[in-house]
Amino acid sequence: MKAVWIGALLAAVAVAGCASSDAESQAVAGYDFGKIDKIAIVEVTGRVYGDAAKNKISNLVTMALMKKGYTFIERQSVKTLLKEQEFQASDLTTEAGAARAGQFLNVPAVMLIDIPKFRDGKIDMTAKLVDVENGTILWMGSGSGSTNKTLGAIGGAVAGAALGAAVAGGDSSDRWLGAAVGAAAGGIAGHALTPSEEKQVMKVVTKVVKGFPSRIPQSAK
Repeated sequence: MKAVWIGALLAAVAVAGCASSDAESQAVAGYDFGKIDKIAIVEVTGRVYGDAAKNKISNLVTMALMKKGYTFIERQSVKTLLKEQEFQASDLTTEAGAARAGQFLNVPAVMLIDIPKFRDGKIDMTAKLVDVENGTILWMGSGSGSTNKTLGAIGGAVAGAALGAAVAGGDSSDRWLGAAVGAAAGGIAGHALTPSEEKQVMKVVTKVVKGFPSRIPQSAK
């Protein structure tokens, strides 16, 4: 049974080491993106919970688009200003609601980020740039990728399983294996954004915004 448990752990580590990403995007033809001098990311929705994770994803998108010549309002400032205007999170999930928020923020365009899947080492992401004047989508990108789970995260899950098995007592090798697998699965399902995951999420973000029109003249790159 110990051999089986070690094999399961090694398999988990092997899966954790695999990572890939894919993405595509489309911008409105003929639109002058050069006149967008500032963007506000008004909301990050989906399978991401807590300000820390949302802020991290928002920052990764911000950094990627700053390289293309765009400036952003800091996320905390956006949240503060919208709270003062009594905007609810539900008000920001539609293009029309996001456009109204952009008017209060005094920016020409706002961005919505949705993470419909972020579990079991997988992440899906969609981002929309919305014109504040009329609520139309100026650009949209989507992508997916697999995130790396660190050995520390897996080790922590197994350590938790060991403690649970010890407390339960008994000779149950099967219980030990079940506890380890359950703890690892739980860790993946409810994980925090680890450094290795952040690195892979950045890869997805980079591919998603690859086709985002640049404000930097070709000669200046």
